[in-house]
Amino acid sequence: MPRTKEQYEEMRHATREKIHSAAMRLFVHQGFGSTSVQNIADKAGISIGLLYRHYRTKEQLFHELVAHAVEGLNRNIAAFESEQSPKEVIAQFVDEVYNDFINGEELANLLILIKQSLLDSSGTDTNPSEEVLKVNARLLDATAALIRKGQQTGQFRSGNAHEMAIFLYASIQGLAEMRVLLKSNFTMPSPSVLTAFLFK
Repeated sequence: MPRTKEQYEEMRHATREKIHSAAMRLFVHQGFGSTSVQNIADKAGISIGLLYRHYRTKEQLFHELVAHAVEGLNRNIAAFESEQSPKEVIAQFVDEVYNDFINGEELANLLILIKQSLLDSSGTDTNPSEEVLKVNARLLDATAALIRKGQQTGQFRSGNAHEMAIFLYASIQGLAEMRVLLKSNFTMPSPSVLTAFLFK
């Protein structure tokens, strides 16, 4: 019986997910320059021909992964700029980070990939770092504004909101790197530890 259009789309999506996961792990562990298209195909368990049907170049794949990360950052900005309680927004954000970290390496790999796109895109044809820098700056500003709002309503501790926002993201970035380096020896701090500097 021939496959339906939906089944083909499902298979296509599953293949792209395998490629994304394999590429992210390899880019993080080996670096962009040291990862070949053949490495990615092997890690994903697919033929190199199938990989080329989805991505013409390694750079195109890298940029799609970075774009996916930017989408996530934009969703966070939208949540932080909403009218919800600052404490609830931050608690939900930290809970999501916590759950993602204890359930696998995908978020950790994504955060490291963003850092790589900012620090070393010399091996890529085009540089995605300008957009990533802009989105990171907007996220930092939105987080600082949310912290100030929480301080005004008495939900958060007093202090420099911008410094507190930087501390939050530095903590998460550091944990991402430890998650990848320590593997099964990694212990994710609880959400209450991550927010102890902020919540009253």
